[in-house]
Amino acid sequence: MATVEAAEAKELTLVGKVELRIALTDSDTKLESILNTYLPPLLLKLASDHTNVRNKVISICQHINTRIKAPQINLPVAGLLKQYKDNTNPLIRHFDILYIQQGLERLQISDRLDLLPLLIDGIHKNFQESPRHTSSLFNMILKLLHCLTLPPRGSESDIGLRQQLGFKPGSEDAQFIASWIGRLMLFAPSQSQKRLPSLDEEECSFLQLYDKKDTWQPGVAGGMNLVETKVAAVRFLASGAFTDTERFLPALFASADANSRLSDIGDDMLKRAIPAISLEDEKILDQLFRVYLGTRGTHGSLPARAPLQTKILGLLCRSKRATSYKDESMQIVKEGLTSGAQDGITSPVTGIQGLEASKLRALIFAYTNWLARVSDNADINISAPTLVSQLRGYIESQGWPTYREETTTHGAQGTTLRSLGYESIGVLARASPTKLILDEDLDLLRWLFDSLVADTAGREVGLSIESALSSVLGAFGGKLSQGLVESLEGLLLHNMQRQPGNIEGSGIKLVRSAQFTAVRFANRCLPFHNTKARWMNIIAIGTGTNERRELLEEGRKGLDPYWYRVLNPAKSEATGDKDAESSKYGLPRFAGLVEQFFGKDSVWNALRFQDVPLPMPDAYSPAVMFCHSVLLREALSPDAPGLDSEWERQLEALISNDEHAREKVKDYLRTMAANKETRYAIELFLLAEFHCVASPNSKIGSCGSRILQLCSLSPDSLVSDLTPHINHLHGSIMSSDKAVRETTSRVFGILASHPDRSQVKVREMINEFRQKSRAWSEIVGFQYVQTHGALLAVAFYWSRRAFRQHALMATGEGTSIELDMEVNLEILNSSQDKTLLDAAIVSIYQFSLSGILSPNSLVPAYTATALIKKLAEHAEKGNENAVKALGAFAMHCKEDPGEDAVLNQIIDSLFELHNVRDPAVQFAVGEALSCAAAGWQSKALVAALDVEGTPPPSASREISISSILDRIMEECKATKPALRQASVIWLLCLVQFCGHLPSVRERLRGCQMAFKGFLADRDSLNQETASRGLSLVYEKGDRALKDDLVRDLVGSFTGSTASMAGTISAETQLFEPGALPTGDGSITTYKDIMSLAAEVGDPSLVYKFMSLAANNAIWSSRAAFGRFGLSNILSDSSADGYLAQNPKLYSVLFRYRFDPNTNVRNSMNEIWTALVHEPTATIDQHFDDIMGDLLKNILGKEWRTRQACCAAIADLVQSRPAARYEKYIGEIWTLTFKVCDDIKDSVRTAAMALAGVLVGILTRGLEAGDSSTRSAGAMLENVLPFLLSPSGLESPSGDVQAFSLTALLQIIKKSNKAVLRPFVPDLVGRLILLLSSLEPEGIEYIRLRAEQYGVTGQQIDDARLSGVRGSPMMEAIERCLDFLDEASMNELRGPLENAITTGLGLPSRVGGSRVLVSLSTRHNFLFKPHANHFLKLARKQVLDRNDTISASYSAACGYLARLASDDEILKLVEYCRKLYFESEDERHRLIAGEIVFATSKYATDRFNALAAEILPFVFLAKHDSYERAKIVFQDTWNETVGGSRTVLLYLQEIIHLALQYLDSPRWALKHTAAFTIAEAINAAGDDISDSTAQVIWPGIEKAVDGKTWEGKERILRGLVKFARAKNVVTENKATWAQIERIMLRESKRNNPAYRQHALACLADYVELRESMDLATEVYGITAPIIEDLLAGSDEMDHDMQSGGPPSKTMNEEILANAQAALLRSINPWSRTNEDLLESLSRALALTVRMFSENCSRRVQNAIFEAEKSLFQKLQRALRPPVSEPLVMVLIGFVKTMFSSSDNHVEQTRTKAAEAAAAFAPVTGTDGRMRTALIEEITSAKTRERSVTVQQCLDRARRVIPDV
Repeated sequence: MATVEAAEAKELTLVGKVELRIALTDSDTKLESILNTYLPPLLLKLASDHTNVRNKVISICQHINTRIKAPQINLPVAGLLKQYKDNTNPLIRHFDILYIQQGLERLQISDRLDLLPLLIDGIHKNFQESPRHTSSLFNMILKLLHCLTLPPRGSESDIGLRQQLGFKPGSEDAQFIASWIGRLMLFAPSQSQKRLPSLDEEECSFLQLYDKKDTWQPGVAGGMNLVETKVAAVRFLASGAFTDTERFLPALFASADANSRLSDIGDDMLKRAIPAISLEDEKILDQLFRVYLGTRGTHGSLPARAPLQTKILGLLCRSKRATSYKDESMQIVKEGLTSGAQDGITSPVTGIQGLEASKLRALIFAYTNWLARVSDNADINISAPTLVSQLRGYIESQGWPTYREETTTHGAQGTTLRSLGYESIGVLARASPTKLILDEDLDLLRWLFDSLVADTAGREVGLSIESALSSVLGAFGGKLSQGLVESLEGLLLHNMQRQPGNIEGSGIKLVRSAQFTAVRFANRCLPFHNTKARWMNIIAIGTGTNERRELLEEGRKGLDPYWYRVLNPAKSEATGDKDAESSKYGLPRFAGLVEQFFGKDSVWNALRFQDVPLPMPDAYSPAVMFCHSVLLREALSPDAPGLDSEWERQLEALISNDEHAREKVKDYLRTMAANKETRYAIELFLLAEFHCVASPNSKIGSCGSRILQLCSLSPDSLVSDLTPHINHLHGSIMSSDKAVRETTSRVFGILASHPDRSQVKVREMINEFRQKSRAWSEIVGFQYVQTHGALLAVAFYWSRRAFRQHALMATGEGTSIELDMEVNLEILNSSQDKTLLDAAIVSIYQFSLSGILSPNSLVPAYTATALIKKLAEHAEKGNENAVKALGAFAMHCKEDPGEDAVLNQIIDSLFELHNVRDPAVQFAVGEALSCAAAGWQSKALVAALDVEGTPPPSASREISISSILDRIMEECKATKPALRQASVIWLLCLVQFCGHLPSVRERLRGCQMAFKGFLADRDSLNQETASRGLSLVYEKGDRALKDDLVRDLVGSFTGSTASMAGTISAETQLFEPGALPTGDGSITTYKDIMSLAAEVGDPSLVYKFMSLAANNAIWSSRAAFGRFGLSNILSDSSADGYLAQNPKLYSVLFRYRFDPNTNVRNSMNEIWTALVHEPTATIDQHFDDIMGDLLKNILGKEWRTRQACCAAIADLVQSRPAARYEKYIGEIWTLTFKVCDDIKDSVRTAAMALAGVLVGILTRGLEAGDSSTRSAGAMLENVLPFLLSPSGLESPSGDVQAFSLTALLQIIKKSNKAVLRPFVPDLVGRLILLLSSLEPEGIEYIRLRAEQYGVTGQQIDDARLSGVRGSPMMEAIERCLDFLDEASMNELRGPLENAITTGLGLPSRVGGSRVLVSLSTRHNFLFKPHANHFLKLARKQVLDRNDTISASYSAACGYLARLASDDEILKLVEYCRKLYFESEDERHRLIAGEIVFATSKYATDRFNALAAEILPFVFLAKHDSYERAKIVFQDTWNETVGGSRTVLLYLQEIIHLALQYLDSPRWALKHTAAFTIAEAINAAGDDISDSTAQVIWPGIEKAVDGKTWEGKERILRGLVKFARAKNVVTENKATWAQIERIMLRESKRNNPAYRQHALACLADYVELRESMDLATEVYGITAPIIEDLLAGSDEMDHDMQSGGPPSKTMNEEILANAQAALLRSINPWSRTNEDLLESLSRALALTVRMFSENCSRRVQNAIFEAEKSLFQKLQRALRPPVSEPLVMVLIGFVKTMFSSSDNHVEQTRTKAAEAAAAFAPVTGTDGRMRTALIEEITSAKTRERSVTVQQCLDRARRVIPDV
């Protein structure tokens, strides 16, 4: 116990000694010394275990506190701070902090800043130990930041700042400081809330020193300005003390601040920090979400403000991991879409409106889309339903479907956000289809369709809804359940029926149609076999003609299985469900399709047949034709043609020409008729098709041919269902449409001849038609049309009766038939009407075909010869029916060897028709010949028998076919072109229609020879016909015959036989000139074929491959090797075996595949395909030969060869590795650019296309990355020189230039650093030089004549400059600069310098400056070592004669100054001074200003560091007389200097500089220096110290010396201001005396313009002090002037030579200022009564005279103001009694004030009243003056009209003292 007490006593003794020392100090200095030594140890005793000791220390501290209030006492802050860091005792730390806070403010700035590293050191640890104390430390750090001068960014000092502050890599202290600076950016104190957005209560308390209210009140001691502190902190953060990673979040917070001073710096930091961090970092994402959403709870932080949320969302939209934060993401969307508070938490968008809220919500939608696109499937499936629900809620909250604009605070942006909402729903639904779309209720899809038809927000919103619906289309691509399909069908059908304008049962008014979208869904979501989907296509076609065109097109595509497959491509085989995939593309079942289209529930119910027009008439025909095609395909399955783009046409062709196919369809229809269920479908469809011919609607009648085809193929049991409706055909038979009449008449014949027909109806109709027919000679007008139909109906009726009943003529109806035939024969012989003749000929054809009309059944009045002759006449006119009628009539003629035999007459007539040049007629002749030769055995009559039964008998044939065939083959050898063409067509027809007959099969070899003779024909139709004929000959022969035919054909090509010998001679022309080019010319004759053989190096080709290689007629027709099958013959014969022995032929054949002639090109492709089975392998094998041939011929003489080579090379190099053709690439580029300048336009186009391919290959290689760096680099070595050479960018060809530029830009854009970096130095230099060469040539001409076009040259240059800045070339240059490294930067120096110094033209010159700017800003670390050099170089360019170029390089100098050394910047400033002071050219002064301004703007830190060297010069130059230069220097000064007091900092330098040029021989400089001194005085203010005055006085004295000059008055005013300073007056009497002499001297100047100002300055000067008496001197100066002016002296009536105010105005100003100076110079204090009386008398006399002369208002105002000043001085100086003379003089002044007041304006009267008020106190010295003043005031008030003046007079009256 005693030990403890002893220890306590000892401690108390020690503490007491310290207390005694402190108490004994008798001065602040001693106290400071004691505290420095003992205060830290004393505070350590606060850790004592003894309470008494601690209390004693506290009491001592209280005493110390009272002693250290004096601010000059410094405390041991460093020691206290170190003690704080080393101790953890809270009491010690508390007192340490108290004294640190007090002492820190008392230290010098440098001493404070020395403590910054110590304050920062360990602050993170301090925070963990004691947040409250650490808040004080952080507050002190913030205060020090206000004093911290940061080094220029990027400088060595800046880089070393981190080490200087003690921050180590990964420093927790740096992270702590950065994080709390970030929180400071968010801090905005609020009295109502303890927590803030993104800051919780604890953080707010920390920043506010734990609720210290005055922390952020700058007016309170220790308080700080929050905004300035934030600016200082963010600048500190931007320094080198922190890394980009540490800056990221604070930079983000600062960038979102509303204060641009913070946001600008924040944006700059953020741009630099983002590349340094990973947005996939979980820690960063946690912080971002925390800041965005807040931490909730009563003490947690609030959500961030909207601008910061917008910034954060932009970052989250770039992070994939952010999508894994499901809860946070959903909360962001939920709160972003909610307009009010939720769960007590304020929504992020609450309270914000307009653009800010719109931006935030737009980003929320973008984030929603990001979630949908990037999230994992599992995550999005969880969150998507909730997100969609929130989005729907947001849209519906705005009013749905009726949009209510008043519900949104976003104004016009409301609809945009609504659109984004819909689009986001679509994206989410696509991302999670199983949760949102693929439910059987289809709730979301139904809602979207309802929105589409009913949302009233506008067109843009409608498009967004369509987009949303399009997004979910892919969700239905898989296999759908039956329930889902049914729901989808119902939904789509419902929307197909909704029409705009309708109001639905729910009250929703439809505003737009959803049909197009519904049809798209039907075509992409439902399988092709779905009948309801196809019905929707029909509806689309039916309404599409009146609606959107795209609706019609979509409907048509939906009925085409080929397009359906294109729109819905098969999924990959990985799905494994191939059966389901294939069934998706299957056609609908015919029965179901017919029921859907024409069933009892359809709008087209075929069972309710009626004459009224059907709905959707435009769709009826497509519906019928689609069902018809489906039926035929079902019938032909599995042998039906493929479902390609021409599947319907192929079906029709097959049914029309193929007997087997027709029989198969007939069998299928019989099977359908036998089955009850299928019979109903076919009967229904027959009725539907029947409506096509029975309907009066022409749009429906267009498909009437389908019913005709179906009736001709159907059994009678089916057709019988139509016979009851036969009377409905009457209208169509009488139709005005010829095609409808013909079709309907034939249908009528089929039905009317049916055994189950209604005899009564048929008889009535036949009788009516017969009556019309027999009255043919009496008809007029439209009756011709009706008679035409009647004739056809009767003819088809009897012919079909005859088909069904072969012996019809032998029945009792024979007479009627004869009468009807006679009518037709009469018309044929007698009528001239084409319509009737056409009907008669068709009727005769039908009668002949059915056997009714034959040579034996002709009526007596007509002979067979006459009939043949008549028909031949019409046939010669091109009537195909007449030709067919001849053939049909010949079928019933017996063979007779005599020349007069009827059959021979017909055959001869047909052969004579070869002169008809219409190929269609010749094909008709061929059919007729086949009928004459084979009768019903001819396949030409396959479709003629259109009723159930057997063909009628015809005359037997034995020799006719042989003779006809032999005759035709003989005619094929004729030389007459018409006969040759006709004969080959006839031969083709005979082989096609009679090739199955033995007589023809025996002659197939001869037919082949005949056809081969036409392959060399120059007529394309003959070629096609012969090619088709060869194919038919091949098809119809047996195996042995086929082999023989192939052998002959190939033999003719290879020369193994002489089958073609003699057909051509050596000089026979085979080609048009130029049609088949070679390397040395063009093949035209057979002899030239040898040249082709020589070209490929094998003379045997003349014999082996002449036809294949040289026959231009074959090449020029695709038909020769296309669909007619000659290529198949060649392929089947293995002809490519020859090529294996002649590999050189590949190169020639490959080149010819790209011939410019389309026909040649297509045919050669067919040959290539036929002969080369493995093209890829073959080309690879012979690649070098092919490439060599192409490179050899690309510069050939024939333009076709050059063009073909270009296209061939382009094809050859594509899809092959670069290594394969790398050795050729240089030669290819060389030759390509040569051909790019070809004389032929098409060749140039092909060459440009080849160059484009080469560039594409190169750019793809460049994009490939490191794997192809070597090959890409090798290619660049070859390509870039060409692109930059005179053959490329410098080519005279505009096309080549344009391409080269495009190619070069693509290469630069796609290249990576490793590949392009070696080329960058040269590229940059060349591109800069090329900027001018690519400018339009006429631009310089226009600039020189700019005034003629109403613009200035500068405006044109500005436009050119803008073009350079935004040009692709500059973008390419910038990208090249991005690839620089240290080595390439060194290499760039030379090319860049060369480009800058040698470049011609504005674009290149300006481009060079832009490069310097870019290097200085974006690549400063690399460029810094070169900055001095290029700054010197840029200085030389600023003197360019073009102002734009000069300005550009001036700006570049400013940017370069950022990186240059101080010495070089000083040299730059010295250069500017030299330009300014030594050059005679005014423009050089402007250039100097632009350089200095650019330096201050772009290198502010460097400028400020050297301000002492620069600012004096700027201050002087901103007073330049050249206005443009003056403005530039003024801008520099205003941007750099904070206030006018800055002048005092550099006053000595400014005056010294001005003094140098006051003696300059150049007046401009002399005047500028003088103005500078005057302005310096103005800036110095009234309080000029003695030292300042000593600096200024020599300059102002010298400046005001000398004769007058324009503007000198400014110097004089400055002198007055200088004299006004108190120190000048009291301490510089000699100076004052000199000023007095100067003022009097300058007032005597005679220059009127200057005199007015000099007298004004004199008036100001004479009142500066009471001791000054200059009345006599001033009177001596002013009296003569006043007298002269009042006398109207001519001497004064002149003006300045340089222009100025008019003489009258100037004189008035002189007079006013002279009188004012006189009155103000009277000093009552320094003059005796006599002198005062004299002065006042003289002044009064002049005043009275002025008023008597009616002086101007200007003069009067000046007099009254001067009198007011005089009276105020008299008031203070006069003491009673006043002498009588003086009283009278003063009364005189009173009278002058009101003598002429009636003539004064109100302003002048007011000034007179004010002067009277000033005189009023003077009257207290004498009653007479008082009485006189009262009288004058009273009188004036009586006359006064103005209330204002009356009030002034009243005030004057009140001021008069009472007696």
